[in-house]
Amino acid sequence: GPRGFKDYFDTLTKGDADATYDEENLIQTVADLFVAGIETTATTLLWALLYMVIYPDIQEKVQKELDAVVGCSHVFCYEDRKRLPYTNAVIHEIQRYSNILLIALPRMSVKDTELLGYCIPKVQIKENPRQFRKGSVTEILWLKCLFCFFTGHRVCMGELLARMELFIVFSTLLQAFTFTLPEGVKEVNTKFVFGSTMKPLPYQLCAIPR
Repeated sequence: GPRGFKDYFDTLTKGDADATYDEENLIQTVADLFVAGIETTATTLLWALLYMVIYPDIQEKVQKELDAVVGCSHVFCYEDRKRLPYTNAVIHEIQRYSNILLIALPRMSVKDTELLGYCIPKVQIKENPRQFRKGSVTEILWLKCLFCFFTGHRVCMGELLARMELFIVFSTLLQAFTFTLPEGVKEVNTKFVFGSTMKPLPYQLCAIPR
């Protein structure tokens, strides 16, 4: 919970006078978790409902699994995903196929660091990011990519929160409703709109109680 997160954060700074963690950093981290999580999860759900009306056979299979395993009045928790492999796989495929972010967020060094024999100085954001020269922000970002290559991929700090939200909301919606196109609408546009995330174009659908 919140207290546990704060206690863990405190252990990172205890006895370290040069620690970059402080209360301001803690507040910003928590804000990032919720703001970024809401935007990305909401956008993924927009794509999810759109795909359900495009692929009604997939929607029906998800609903059959939900009905058979948990029933029509079950209140979902994240642990239910272990009993619902098809539903969980559909959510993962929606995330893969929608690909709502084109690039990862840039990162920077907050203190002088040595990596694979390279000196990575603390970044001062005063440079032209298009200028590639020794010690520039661009070179440092490339070194960061090199670091990720050798040490493994980075994981979004809000990944678990997003997975929980997606699974619970998506399963609850398909448990309660069947989603169809409005009468007279035969097809939908799957092009996206650029923004903080890549959203689908505005669309309409009908939510029919089951």
